[in-house]
Amino acid sequence: QVQLVESGGGLVQPGGSLRLSCAASGNIFRLHDMGWYRQAPGKQRELVARISSVGLTNYVDSVKGRFTISSDYAKKTVYLQMNSLKPEDTAVYYCNVFVDSYGLGRNDYWGQGMQVTVSS
Repeated sequence: QVQLVESGGGLVQPGGSLRLSCAASGNIFRLHDMGWYRQAPGKQRELVARISSVGLTNYVDSVKGRFTISSDYAKKTVYLQMNSLKPEDTAVYYCNVFVDSYGLGRNDYWGQGMQVTVSS
């Protein structure tokens, strides 16, 4: 099995910053794409940002220029630096990773989710 531990969420004022982290552990032979999704109340879960194992990134338009995804494959960790936060960024944020595991092939795993609230 693969475990994902997320940290860094919380309450921040508009214009503030937060840094989310997600560390993977367990039965991991190789990490592939890693990413962050979010789900606001009453809305569908949406992709925020993804990063490939070779460093290619993509972002949803609404966060371009404000959020930066990065990864440390040696630490099996993905980060999301969120700057200039807006109230509309309020959501539960989830990390998602694609992993090759011994005996299990390739699967994707989700973190437990953490609340990010942007409010004055």
